[in-house]
Amino acid sequence: MKPLKERNQAAVGAVALVLIVLVTATTYFSDQLPFFGNGTTYSAYFGESAGLAPDNEVEVAGVKVGTVSSVKLAGKQVLVKFRVKDVRVGDATTASIEIKTLLGEKYLALDPKGDGAQEPNSTIPQTRTRTPFQLQDAFEQLSTTVGDIDTKQLADSFNALSDSLKDSPQYLKDTLTGLSSLAKTVSSRDADLHTLLANTSQVSKTLSDRNAQLQRVISDGNLLLTELQNRKQAINALLTGTQQLSQQLTGLVQDNRDQLKPTLDKLGKVTDILQRNQGNLDKSLQLMAPFARVGANATGNGRWFEGYLCGLLPPTITVGGLHINPEGCTPPIAAPNQGVGRR
Repeated sequence: MKPLKERNQAAVGAVALVLIVLVTATTYFSDQLPFFGNGTTYSAYFGESAGLAPDNEVEVAGVKVGTVSSVKLAGKQVLVKFRVKDVRVGDATTASIEIKTLLGEKYLALDPKGDGAQEPNSTIPQTRTRTPFQLQDAFEQLSTTVGDIDTKQLADSFNALSDSLKDSPQYLKDTLTGLSSLAKTVSSRDADLHTLLANTSQVSKTLSDRNAQLQRVISDGNLLLTELQNRKQAINALLTGTQQLSQQLTGLVQDNRDQLKPTLDKLGKVTDILQRNQGNLDKSLQLMAPFARVGANATGNGRWFEGYLCGLLPPTITVGGLHINPEGCTPPIAAPNQGVGRR
């Protein structure tokens, strides 16, 4: 056997590339290969899709046996491909699209029939498929049902019902009368009901227009709740501390009740005395104001007492242009060294 380096490198590279492509394709399409045990793919024609979508379930007798692979338009029909596993599909098998939930989810129901096997390459025709609702079939069924009604027997039934109600108790007649009145009331309020529905539509439109703002409010509320959740421990500690403080204050008041009562009584007496002498206190404050003002003037220029005595110097005398004590007894308004002029 030749070593790898002695072989044709181009051929080796091509073979390796082909193997890589085959492995990749096998891996990608492994769910569609029958020998991997993922089931067999069948197809069926339907008059309409009826809301059936890929990945919907395929059921037999209420048991899931596979999934819908694709739903595509094929001319005036709908081609549905589906894969089933561990179930025999006969050559007379019928398929129908059924409603799975009240929200409108659908599933594909199979009813296996036939002695032979359904070929995967052979599509189930539309004659063996059924959709949950077809308007044309409904009208045809309604026409057939109405045509089969025996009008004479129906008239006799109404006559018998009328004869039975003729001798019925009064409360039954009152009930029918009440229902008739209710129907008339609802009919008379048709305009109001129309207005109510219009207003409801307007409210819905307003909410739809303000959807972004509502989402922002909800988002801000979520942020607030998140922050409160993050601060839960701190808030809990604050509430616990407040509760403990309240307990301590309650205990303090209870422990010192005997001492606090006389103190509060004396405080009340002092308050009464101050209340009775409020006029005297006001007069005292008025008389104290000049004294406080003079005291402030005497000590306001520095860390000393400053006063003014008039009469120690002679009165104003002018001799030959010389002025002696020109200001007389006029007191200065500030210290001379403060650079403030005299009056």
